[in-house]
Amino acid sequence: MESLVVPARFNGPARSANGGYFCGLVAEAASPELHGPVAVSLHAPPPLDVSLGVATTGRRAHVWDGTALVATASPTRYAAAPLLSATPAVARDAADRFAGHRHHPFPSCFVCGPARTAPDGLRLAPGPVPGEAGRVACPWTPDASLPLRAGRIAPEIIWSVLDCPAGWTTGAADVTRVLGWMHADVLDLPSVGEPCVVTARLDRRDQRTTTNTTVLHSEERGLLARATTRWVVWPTAPGGPRDLAAGPGPGGVTR
Repeated sequence: MESLVVPARFNGPARSANGGYFCGLVAEAASPELHGPVAVSLHAPPPLDVSLGVATTGRRAHVWDGTALVATASPTRYAAAPLLSATPAVARDAADRFAGHRHHPFPSCFVCGPARTAPDGLRLAPGPVPGEAGRVACPWTPDASLPLRAGRIAPEIIWSVLDCPAGWTTGAADVTRVLGWMHADVLDLPSVGEPCVVTARLDRRDQRTTTNTTVLHSEERGLLARATTRWVVWPTAPGGPRDLAAGPGPGGVTR
């Protein structure tokens, strides 16, 4: 594992990578060398169309933009908490109430940006589930423009899909948060055209961070993937997300 590049298509903020997509790339590259599942901490916004150096040292893999540390992958035994999927009907109804239609901090985001056109962007619209505070859902059907692995949607796209919905669970349009830490279990990959539902839940919130669970279900085959994410308020104190990138510890307790 020597380098990786994020194509400009897969942005989150206008000039940096979508956090979930980038974490997925790093995890796919690092897992074989670290011999198992990994969690990824983001320390700085990952740049686009730039060759990033990757080096494995002991039990960690580090991603560098020159001398700047961008991300770290570490082995983990963490497992996402259970979360019941919304039904397809509930997900479709929730998508109509997506707050990003009215205000979006990153409208060109590959995953949930309303300024992107299909199929260039995924255009996920995770809206609130009625009667369940801190829970959002939306439908998703992958298309043929997406990267594939052995005829199925590539894992880094699944990480992307598991990322952004979690950021919309707080319902606080006046606070912008970005991904700081992520771990995903990708159990199976969807096919092009396979109807799916994405559901996310707010598990914990304090002044500067949130912890969330997201699940991806196929309407026919059930659970495909699940993730835990930790988000940080942006902009943060000097050092950016690096100061708050540590994820949930044993028992799901965050520091």
